[in-house]
Amino acid sequence: MQFSRYLFYLGKIRTIQLEYTDAKESLLQAARKAPISALGFRIQCNKWAVIVRLLLGEIPERTVFMQKGMEKALRPYFELTNAVRIGDLELFKTVAEKFASTFSSDGTNNLIVRLRHNVIRTGLRNISISYSKISLVDVAKKLRLDSPNPVADAESIVSKAIRDGAIDATLDHANGWMVSKETGDIYSTNEPQIAFNSRIAFCLNMHNEAVRALRFPPNSDKEKESAEKRRERQQQEQELAKHIAEEDDDEF
Repeated sequence: MQFSRYLFYLGKIRTIQLEYTDAKESLLQAARKAPISALGFRIQCNKWAVIVRLLLGEIPERTVFMQKGMEKALRPYFELTNAVRIGDLELFKTVAEKFASTFSSDGTNNLIVRLRHNVIRTGLRNISISYSKISLVDVAKKLRLDSPNPVADAESIVSKAIRDGAIDATLDHANGWMVSKETGDIYSTNEPQIAFNSRIAFCLNMHNEAVRALRFPPNSDKEKESAEKRRERQQQEQELAKHIAEEDDDEF
């Protein structure tokens, strides 16, 4: 249990330091290694793991929220995940306000503030897939940006998303359009290779952790057996020395 606590706090520290990949591994390991009876601790591990996975751009599986004894405690995080998945900024705000006290007591409030950017990115990605060409005014409306100058914010968001490679599009600043490029065959890119590499690395890491966690029986039987053999050998040596000594006495 102590090692599980260490992994949990290590995951929290790495999350605060923006090291989300390492934080995710630490939190998932903490949840796996924790005793089944430590339900409250495992719930906390899963709450933080869900937030970290969302920050990484991943969507946790539904089974994560349906674990026995955790459904009610993880309900706020399930609704939050749904808002991030569909990229609905208005729904995200509603969920954040609805469960503000829960997130505050869990210590995840600041992390959820970081998620706003991911929600906008997801919504923008859905827009770029759905529309080959769309005005920035409509982008701002669909993203439900509530800033004083939503069109300028939409232009900034789209520009950054294009620069970061989040969407495959171009920006027509003169006419105020976002023009999406045609979606090609994803299997002709490196995306499948990256996805498989990530899954294989996770499986190998879990295998290595399982091997390290193996508990072998103590070597007391072997030590006892070797001690008995040692005593027998010493006894034989003493008898042999005594026999040699008696033979020497007979010669004299």
